[in-house]
Amino acid sequence: MQEMYLLILQGESETLEFKKTITHPARIARTLVSFANTRGGQILVGVQDDGTICGADPEEEKYSLDIAISTFCEPPVRVIYQEVEMDEGTILKVIIPESGTKPHLAKVKEDDWRSYIRVKDESVQTSKLVEKSLTLEPAAETLEEKVDHQQERILELLRKYRKLTIKDFMHLANLSKQRTKRLLVYMVLQGQIRMHDKEKEPYYTLS
Repeated sequence: MQEMYLLILQGESETLEFKKTITHPARIARTLVSFANTRGGQILVGVQDDGTICGADPEEEKYSLDIAISTFCEPPVRVIYQEVEMDEGTILKVIIPESGTKPHLAKVKEDDWRSYIRVKDESVQTSKLVEKSLTLEPAAETLEEKVDHQQERILELLRKYRKLTIKDFMHLANLSKQRTKRLLVYMVLQGQIRMHDKEKEPYYTLS
């Protein structure tokens, strides 16, 4: 119980969202997809936006979530349910692991499926470039070993040149095309850099 209070105190973030109840399966599908496409996350059902615990009926909420997963997510997102009994009521913890089969799409309307990623505490629709980049490497591969050094190099280059393309980064940072794309997507998700894909050749700037 104490662990849940501490989790709620952290507030909504890139990996945590509060929901009083699941009323719109189509909308929650976007959140599920965004977590699966990014670093995974948790939804606490029975908690209001301000962190107040109101409790929920776990079976009703699971029913709505199962509809969201089976009808509005493609491919279906994997989730783990945990029921946590609190003094104020029951919280349904919905754990969404980072997916190894990205990108997942959410159904917006008939024949209209879109991809979402998690940016800070919001589910944001992706551009085609980010969506394609999500499939470049399996989620099992982490960037932890060299990521700090490589990120700093990317930031250094952008401070110097202001805007650069993928080809520029490959040449200046001596990285493979696949690694460059994956690293840039990672940094966009972290809010460190900004991608501009309205022109013929996409480029990146500091956020």
